[in-house]
Amino acid sequence: MKYEAITIKDIAKALGLSTSTVSRALRDSYEISSETKDRVLAYAKEMNYRPNPIALSLKEKRSSSIGVLVSEIANSFFSQAINGIESVAQEKGYNVIIAQSKEDFEREVSALHYLASRSVDGILISVSAGTSDFSTINDLYLRGMPLVSFDRVVDHLNMHKVKVDNYKGGYDATQHLIKNGYKKIACIASSAYLSITEERVAGYKDALIEKKQGIDETLIDYCLHSGLIYEEVEAIMDKLMKQKNKPDAILACSDKITTNIMRYCQDKKIKIPAKIALLGFSNLDLTDLLTPSLSVVKQPAAEMGRIAAELLIKMIESKRPTSTFEEVILPTELYQRASSAKKTKP
Repeated sequence: MKYEAITIKDIAKALGLSTSTVSRALRDSYEISSETKDRVLAYAKEMNYRPNPIALSLKEKRSSSIGVLVSEIANSFFSQAINGIESVAQEKGYNVIIAQSKEDFEREVSALHYLASRSVDGILISVSAGTSDFSTINDLYLRGMPLVSFDRVVDHLNMHKVKVDNYKGGYDATQHLIKNGYKKIACIASSAYLSITEERVAGYKDALIEKKQGIDETLIDYCLHSGLIYEEVEAIMDKLMKQKNKPDAILACSDKITTNIMRYCQDKKIKIPAKIALLGFSNLDLTDLLTPSLSVVKQPAAEMGRIAAELLIKMIESKRPTSTFEEVILPTELYQRASSAKKTKP
């Protein structure tokens, strides 16, 4: 049996009133007596009446909802960012509709069309690892949809952007590994299409150049699906461990890549850090409880989500089209733990 929510017509019929009287009573109109208002409100509460959001959106040209598109909700970074987004949305009276791209471009496009068709008031987007064509996002922008890009930002489009200092995160992590005696540092990054990849790899390379260690391109590789697929990480690790110039340390540039490298090392009985050191970008809460405890570059994900949501809602509620846009860059934090301890002599 199909669920049918109670309507104003149902209330009117039950109380022997006109629909216009019930509607005005629910809106606390001065035209309706206190006695009638009390009857209507009491019955509406008893029957768990809720205004129809679609009808309201048609009437007010607003749905009081925002869309959020991320690669994967299960990713600790994005789950924390969504917590930040929802805290602001709830405070401002907005509902949140969440969609996942699963690092797939076609799925991202489909999700964007779905969110737009649901008449959301604006969209927060962190692009998928497979996205190199931004025409759908640009089309939504040109049609006036309020958009804010966060984490994996769209650099060439004129919109609010919220991200971390990815360059410094990559640079600081590599400097730490160099300082601890590692000389063959591999870098496994997300898709080369992503802004975060370009910036983190640039930081990694500059740290090596500064310490005159040189850049070995055979030690740099990319995961098209940002580590979401274990076999992709496994193939890269197999290649690295079989080549003549094996790495003695790895900088992993995303959450999933980091955890899947740990999984690989455990499966292959490769001891961390005795055989190979590991330092990764990760927002997992339990990295200090792993064995060995994991050195990480942590991002202020919840703060990023809060700021992105605040910028989006400000755009939505502005009485004039937004013509100036902000780029907010937040700092990362390096946690030095056992997985990147000082290299011991063989």
